[in-house]
This record gives sequence, C-alpha cells and structure tokens, in this order.
Amino acid sequence: MSAEYATFGLAPAIRAGGVLANGDYQVHRDFVDFIVDGRPLLFRLSDLDAVSPLASDIPPAIFTTHVRRLLLEAQAPLEEGRYVIYGCPECEGLECGAVTAVIEKCADGSDDFVWRDFAWQTSERADLALNGYHGIGPFRFRGDEYRAALGQLLAEGDARNRRRVLLIGARVAILAKLAAALRTIGVGAEIAADAAGVPADELRTYGAVAFGPTVPEAARQSVRAAFDAADVPVAYVDGLAPIVPLLVAQIEDALDRSPQEQRRLTRLAAGPRSAELDVTSTCRVQLTAYRMDRLSRTHVHEVFDEVLEPGHHKVPLAPRTTKGTSYVVARTSTHVLVTPTSALPG
Repeated sequence: MSAEYATFGLAPAIRAGGVLANGDYQVHRDFVDFIVDGRPLLFRLSDLDAVSPLASDIPPAIFTTHVRRLLLEAQAPLEEGRYVIYGCPECEGLECGAVTAVIEKCADGSDDFVWRDFAWQTSERADLALNGYHGIGPFRFRGDEYRAALGQLLAEGDARNRRRVLLIGARVAILAKLAAALRTIGVGAEIAADAAGVPADELRTYGAVAFGPTVPEAARQSVRAAFDAADVPVAYVDGLAPIVPLLVAQIEDALDRSPQEQRRLTRLAAGPRSAELDVTSTCRVQLTAYRMDRLSRTHVHEVFDEVLEPGHHKVPLAPRTTKGTSYVVARTSTHVLVTPTSALPG
C-alpha cells in the first residue's frame, strides 16, 4: 500500500492520574502526543490507555534518544526496524503491550518519512497478520515539517512540563492528605501559606496552584501577584470540597495542557437527575458522584462505566447520588472533568 501524505505535529497530552472510587491510584503521566492530520494519533486506537515514548518524567538523555530514534538518527529498539509509538503508562514494558510501527525514509529518495505497518506488539517480533492495525497508515510526512516538530523538542530541553502543585489553605490535615495522594500518582505537591519570597526559578516548576475554600481573597491575590511578577503562567484551582479524590480530579484537569480541540472529553454538566457530556472519539467514560451530607461525611457512588461513541450523551443519575451538596467527575484515560450538580438548561 502506498503511503499518502499526512501532516505531522506534536502536542502536550496527559494520561490522567487520580484516586479511583475503589481506592486504587492511577499514575499521572505527561507526554507529547503525535498529531496526524490535525488529530491525536492515539485517538485512532480506540480506547487504548497508553503514552508515547516522549514522556516528561524520563531522564533527559533517554528523552533525547527517543527523539533521535524518531528522526532515524539512532538505531531502532526492536527488530525489523520497528519503533515504539505508544507503551504502557505504568511501566512502559513491552510485555504489557505496545503499539509499534516501522519508521523509514521514503523509498523514492526524498527527504520524507514514512510510518507503516502499525501493530500491537508484546514480544520481540510483531505479528502483522494477527495483531496489525490494518486501518491505520501508512503515513508519509514531509521531511522539513517532521524534522522541525521533533527538533523543537530537542531545542526546548528540560522545559517540557511542570508537574508540581502548590497547595494553599488553612486545613492542614486535608492538604497533607491531598499532597500525599498527588505524590502517589506522580505529581509533586508542596503546602504553603503564601508564595511571598519564593524565588522565580522555583515558581517556574509549578503547573498549578490550589486554594482551599477559606483562603481570603487578599491572600489569593498575593499569590497571583507573585507568579505574575515571575512571569509564570499557572493554572489556579478553587477547591470545591474537602474530598481528596475530587480535589485530585480538579488538579488533574488544571494540569492538562492539551489543546481543547484535541481532547476526548470536552464538556460535562450535571443536574440532580442526569449528567451531560461530549466526547470526540470512541472511549471508555467513567462517572463518579461525590456528595457530602449534613454531617460533612463523604459518600462516593460509581454511576457509569461504559464505552461511548463520539457525540453528546445524557446519563441518568440516581437521586441518592446527588442528594445535598454533590459533584460529578467524568474520567477517560486521557482527560478528567469535574462539575458540581446544578440545574441543567432546558
């Protein structure tokens, strides 16, 4: 099959971490995804939970090696000239399975690059007949566009992602539990009363600032002023409730730097009887409801867990899941959205 021209680009992406309803943890991973013809290549692989080799938490030398492999400046890591395109987000081991492809220069002698023979691979050799992705590729990328995108990663060095969160609030016990949960999923977290006197170089390591609900407005403005003075763009999170999994989900959403048009989950709204959400590609969606009763006790309800097709969806919510002050978290492998329950329009 001849390879047709496709556009090539890169964009920040995450594998969303979190504290799941059953108490398990899912590791957060920042990575750079491949954008083919304006759409993340990962989304063509149905609901695959995976990351590219261009992850922010690997040592710089290994990151550089991965980039140079994609540029064909380093030897292929697998037999038959195959390269890992996506791997396991927990361990990245081939035994867990990986999406691989042959990457080569175009046979006509041009400077173009070709990605072909995509396959799901769990051993040293790929079985294309059994595990090939026959509906994906081959793709032919113009050499100058391809080199420029990957070369920019080498020029940026270590300034790829900021995976630390500054937690500011009065309830130290809740903040300590939140910090521990974030660190467990791979997101650094520090607790502070304010950001006064913090060097600009340290402020640049933060991707988000989370405020507790009782933090005075003057204190919030002071923190924002410190980051503005250091010229550090950062996401600000106003904690909805002292529920650790809910706060982790809010922070995961804030740390997501992927472009809105390249997300799987683009909208979430919830009322007392239903939740509405929009998805852009086939994926597994989990909905979890959190509520606090009049005694400030937390109740967790897993209300939905199914694979959805692209489009707008309405999911019924049982009355017991949204009674009192309640919140809904929608999760895919790549994105998380949070909303309080309120009256839905119409």
